[in-house]
Amino acid sequence: MAAEDRVLANGASRIDFQTDPSRYRHWKLAVDGEVATLTMDVDENGGLFEGYQLKLNSYDLGVDIELADAMQRLRFEHPSVKVIVLRSGKNRVFCAGANIRMLAGATHAHKVNFCKFTNETRNGFEDSSEFSGQRSIAVINGTAAGGGYELALAADQIIMADDGAAAVALPEVPLLAVLPGTGGLTRVVDKRKVRRDRADFFCTIEEGIKGKRAVQWRLVDEIAPNSKLEAKIAERVQALAASSPRNASGPGITLTPLTRSFDESGVRYQFVSVDLDRDARIATISISGPDVAPPTDIDGLIAQGAAYWPLQVARELDDAILHLRINELGIAMLVFKSHGDSAQVLAHDAFLDAHKAHWLVNEIRHYWKRVLKRVDVTSRTLVTLVEPGSCFAGTLAELVFAADRSYMLIGTREGDNRPAPTLTLSAMNFGPYPMSHGLTRLQSRFQADPDELKQAEAKIGEPLDAETADELGLVTFALDDIDWDDEVRVFLEERASFSPDSLTGMEANLRFVGPETMESKIFSRLTAWQNWIFQRPNAVGEDGALRRYGTGQKAQYDMTRV
Repeated sequence: MAAEDRVLANGASRIDFQTDPSRYRHWKLAVDGEVATLTMDVDENGGLFEGYQLKLNSYDLGVDIELADAMQRLRFEHPSVKVIVLRSGKNRVFCAGANIRMLAGATHAHKVNFCKFTNETRNGFEDSSEFSGQRSIAVINGTAAGGGYELALAADQIIMADDGAAAVALPEVPLLAVLPGTGGLTRVVDKRKVRRDRADFFCTIEEGIKGKRAVQWRLVDEIAPNSKLEAKIAERVQALAASSPRNASGPGITLTPLTRSFDESGVRYQFVSVDLDRDARIATISISGPDVAPPTDIDGLIAQGAAYWPLQVARELDDAILHLRINELGIAMLVFKSHGDSAQVLAHDAFLDAHKAHWLVNEIRHYWKRVLKRVDVTSRTLVTLVEPGSCFAGTLAELVFAADRSYMLIGTREGDNRPAPTLTLSAMNFGPYPMSHGLTRLQSRFQADPDELKQAEAKIGEPLDAETADELGLVTFALDDIDWDDEVRVFLEERASFSPDSLTGMEANLRFVGPETMESKIFSRLTAWQNWIFQRPNAVGEDGALRRYGTGQKAQYDMTRV
């Protein structure tokens, strides 16, 4: 990639979410048959920004970008792996959590987006365990504090050295005047079932908890003296491997680098393009449908590898969303468009449905689920325009249902020879892609009347024109050619004029209706906590705890409870 491609239009350095094991500075990935070992050995001088060192395996966004990449590669490139062992490469320290100097000096937007990405990465561990059968064990050989313990909490099991020094801690409240930002509070009580009063004590002490008490309180699963630690790990690995439903074998597919080009007006991939209108504060994401039919069998899929259209589009869209989140903070809206042959999109959906028991197809389907979840929790207004020539069918139709507003043109436009738009449903819209709270987007949409969901399901495979889609409740508005330009323009201009803060809060509340899961709690609480606490003077003011941490000066708090 050319050096100029790494610089944004405003002259700032672009944060890149693409990497590979040959470029890792902070993690070592080793695979031995059914077991993969991920060793955290953070390069102190490898931070994304100047002004801090990543001591004691503390981390910033760059460390987590590598971790997310490693987890993705384990799912796609190493089908035989059943157990992942998380270890530290440092002596007597597991991980000190998010780097405090980085947090103290980062902008509010960077802190929030950093926490959001680390949440998605931790959720990925649990997703991999549940849906790919790749179990995980965290081995705590020393201090696991804050985000370090939150990393361990994402694993299925935690083993800690019983040496009088190793301890787990969530010290953010007493030390930093903030909260654990990566699901720590939620996982302690919801996942590990720690009693509320014990959790209260644990989260308000600096030194953490070690030894037998950590086991008794369910903070870790097991302890072992250093002389027996490796034997205990081997025993646990063997048991987890035996319980794993992962039945894949043979070689995986290589996640080859994405072909991208960046310029002042946007980003170009093979099937996804991002056009930026910074004055209007709009990013238009256009997706091209497949230009070839799906393979005839699994061998054909494996031969295509990362170039298989559903997988490549998912990777490109994922990268584009992450780029916009962190590098284009002035963008208020993401406008989704598509073009191509809906029949081809549906053919690929049919292939994914017919072969869903195969490990690689399973991974592709769950990757699309995670990408769509990433869209759901992105703090931008989401708009989908269903226009002539579009191919919002099946999997791509999820972008219509994910949108805060969707507009569909009735018929064709004068002077446009492309076919009138249609919206077509497939089996993929009714189960494979749940949101963070466990419901599909259509279930969320039709919560008031389940019969409406049944009516939509009865239309699977039928191309629906704008008026029919509107009658079924699948789009927000169906507009004719006379009204289209003005209605869409007025909406976009009005939306861009609103306060970004109020929109973020409103959209986060409205997108997730109905029940909650541990995952949705983590994201909803993150939105509320970090957008408030990370701006409070008690944390980030000149006399706040984040600013004064490590200086020897005590933080000065405004003691008003609000």
